[in-house]
Formats: sequence, structure tokens, C-alpha cells
Amino acid sequence: MAKIKVDNPVVELDGDEMTRIIWQFIKDQLILPYLDVELEYYDLGIEHRDATDDQVTIDAANAIKRHGVGVKCATITPDEARVEEFGLKKMWRSPNGTIRNILGGVIFREPIIISNIPRLVPSWTKPIVIGRHAFGDQYRATDFRVPGAGTVTITYTPDDGAEPMQLEVARFPEGGGVAMGMYNFTQSIEDFARASLAYGLRRHYPVYLSTKNTILKAYDGLFKDIFAEVYEKDFKAEYEAAGLTYEHRLIDDMVAAALKWEGGYVWACKNYDGDVQSDTVAQGFGSLGLMTSVLMTPDGKTVEAEAAHGTVTRHYRQHQQGKPTSTNPIASIYAWTGGLKHRGLLDSTPAVTAFAETLERVCVETVEAGHMTKDLALLVGPDQAWQTTEEFLAALDEGLQAAQG
Repeated sequence: MAKIKVDNPVVELDGDEMTRIIWQFIKDQLILPYLDVELEYYDLGIEHRDATDDQVTIDAANAIKRHGVGVKCATITPDEARVEEFGLKKMWRSPNGTIRNILGGVIFREPIIISNIPRLVPSWTKPIVIGRHAFGDQYRATDFRVPGAGTVTITYTPDDGAEPMQLEVARFPEGGGVAMGMYNFTQSIEDFARASLAYGLRRHYPVYLSTKNTILKAYDGLFKDIFAEVYEKDFKAEYEAAGLTYEHRLIDDMVAAALKWEGGYVWACKNYDGDVQSDTVAQGFGSLGLMTSVLMTPDGKTVEAEAAHGTVTRHYRQHQQGKPTSTNPIASIYAWTGGLKHRGLLDSTPAVTAFAETLERVCVETVEAGHMTKDLALLVGPDQAWQTTEEFLAALDEGLQAAQG
């Protein structure tokens, strides 16, 4: 069988522990036998990040910027114990955070729906795509303990020498308390709006933005206003032509609606809300092992697809002892397919996109035929048989060969 030609390179970011082992198998068994593809490889394993003072992560992000497509294996974000375990020079930052800061854009997380995997929210029959604005707010806030009685103020000093603005936050009584100053940038919110609305068009889903603008009238109000402006100016005509809608909702109203609706929409969330809601949605659909994660730039041209879970350390320890594991590879496979679908779109090579969609279909059909790893079998019930990692990957390989044959 002739391999399908991929016209331009895909940037490959390798990872850590059990996911690294699975990643290699996916590449060798499910990707390279079928595609003639140039992979620009970067080793983001924790030892190599340490050896390069994390320069490899920066180089990888810039390569994704250059080529427009990256696929990323799960990586370790070190804590004190990991620093000691690997003898690291320092506690390096999350590679995902470094890559996000270089590429910009929005993280879209979407569940993989498989009919025989039970859902905690049975009415969720279509995907709910969470678009998380991964910049600012609580994650870049300045927070501190106020030691005693006194006044906390916030000051804005304009660069042009104009009169500063000073606002009183609170007068603290004896005993003090806590205070926080958080921020976001107009440009970043505009990028968030563009990326979210572009993704809605791409997935052919309506888009909802949720905020608490009734309480944070200036802060959340700016998010609401910018989304409305960007939609009216740049997206309204395309949305109406496609029969799609955009709407802002209060977050409490949106949460209540989400539990009642069947899915099939993009939910644009501020940073903290997106962090919480993406985990809620993942659990509601059944498994964190069945979530895709795609970082897309505001212009829709650059995509980095990754597994939405960690490096499965517990299974890696079993693997190191020579014991068989039953690790779910589906999210890692969807990292590859997510990148390849975008590569096919950018290059106008429908055969590449079709291959990626076929591999995704094979994953779903294999599980629906009763072949699955232990994590999914436990969700189905005590009588459901399960396979080892190797057995399940072999079943996928067989299914892909049949589909491509």
C-alpha cells in the first residue's frame, strides 16, 4: 500500500514515563507505516529539558510557530520530589505554560464520545468543547496577606506622564486578611474572542461566553464587550450564513443550562472558569483519558495538539518492574490525529485529514466492539473484559489496517 504524502513537516514533542512509551508505539505502528511525513523531533523528556536549561521547550514552540502544526506527548511538570528524583538543576516551569506563552491562543478541550462508555451526565450526547483563555486573571495575580489594620489601594501610573489613578480596595480592621490584584490585557481578550469564534466556525458549533459581569462590571464587562465587538465586526456574517449563533451568558446560568442541554457547542471560559469546567466536563463524559486538547492561535493557523492527561506514573512504575500495564492510549492518539487534521487543512491535502479521521473512527469502533483498557472497562462494569496496553494497541493496529486496506 502506497503511503500518503504529508507535504509539510509536523513538529513532534516527545514526553515522559508511560506516555512516552505509548507515544513511540503509536508513531511506529499507527502513523509511520501509513504516512510519508517529515517529523521535526524535540525531546521534552524531563532529563533533556534539564540538560538544555529548558531551551528545548522554547525551540520546540518556535518550530510549531514556523510549521503551523505540533503534536505533544504528556510531560512531567516537576515539583520538589521530581527535582530530587531526577537531580534537576531547578524546578522547571510547565512546558505547556512555556509553549502557550510563546504561541498565544486558546486551549480547546473536547471529550471523545464512545457509545458504550457510561456518562455521569447521560443527556450529554454531543461534545461540549471548553475554550479556556489561558492568560492572566488568578494565574498571574499578585496576592498577599494583609498583616493588620490599614488600607489597601491599587494605583495606575500612565506611561505618558498623566495623573495617576488611585483606587481604595479596602480598609482592613485589626487581624488584617488577604488581598489580590489581578489583570488581563485588551489584546489578549481580543485574541481569545477571535480564537473561540474561529473554532466555533471550524467545528460548526454555536459559541457561548460565560462571565460574572453583573458583579465584576468593569473586569468581566470588558470580556463581554470585546466578544460582542469582535463577533459583530468579523464573524456575524459567517455565523449567520452557517446557521450558527454567538451568545453571552452569566456563568451560573450557563452551568445550569449545560447540565440540561445535550452538548454540541463551544463554551468560552475565562482562565479560572476554564480550568474548573474542563475537569467537570471531562468527568461528566466519563473519563479524563477520553479528552482531546488543542491549542489554537487567534488566526486559526497554528495548532498544537496534546494528550490532556499526565504521564501515568503509576503504570510506568509497573512497566519498570516488567509487569504488564493497561494504559489507555486514546488521548495520545488523538494528539497525533488533531495535528494531522490541521496539517491536511493547511496543506489542502484531504487524504491526510481523512487518514486522521479514519484512525479516530477506529479508536471509537474498537472500544465499541468491546476491546478496551482497564480504566474504561471499570466504567462499563465488573463483567467487562479488558486488555493490556500492548493488546489494545495491537487491536487498534489491526482495525486501522482493515480500514486502510
